[in-house]
Amino acid sequence: QEHYGGLNGLTITWIGDGNNVLHSIMTSAAKLGMHLRVATPKGFEPDLRITKITEWYSKEYGTKLLLTTNPLEAADGANVLVTDTWISMGQEEEKQERLKAFQGYQITMQTAKSAASNWTFLHCLPRKPEEVDDEVFYSPQSLVFQEAENRKWTI
Repeated sequence: QEHYGGLNGLTITWIGDGNNVLHSIMTSAAKLGMHLRVATPKGFEPDLRITKITEWYSKEYGTKLLLTTNPLEAADGANVLVTDTWISMGQEEEKQERLKAFQGYQITMQTAKSAASNWTFLHCLPRKPEEVDDEVFYSPQSLVFQEAENRKWTI
């Protein structure tokens, strides 16, 4: 909101694991007037109960929801590209399996080519290079440090 001046009508794209951070975005995006596009590998989709709630919110608030396994499809036209850790606490034993499943999900400038011309990047940190490459993470489009500062004030 700080960057775009408002959220209504923006498209946010999540590329990564169907985890708790995604669930939070899913249950709030439509209420804020944002379209949501989600790309997760098969077997790593968001919780079905959250998906049902999100579908209902999208209908109620007139927003669009896309669930796919194709990161480039999800990034198409996105204003905001978002990812988070692929290996959460307690999943360390699954690291190799997860890294294999998430091949092709790293956010890169190639991913951003199909995004909107005013795209930005968010990650709630800490970041691993397999999730987003240095070129995107340290680019002028990256708002990760502003995001981190804003989180400081909410804590």
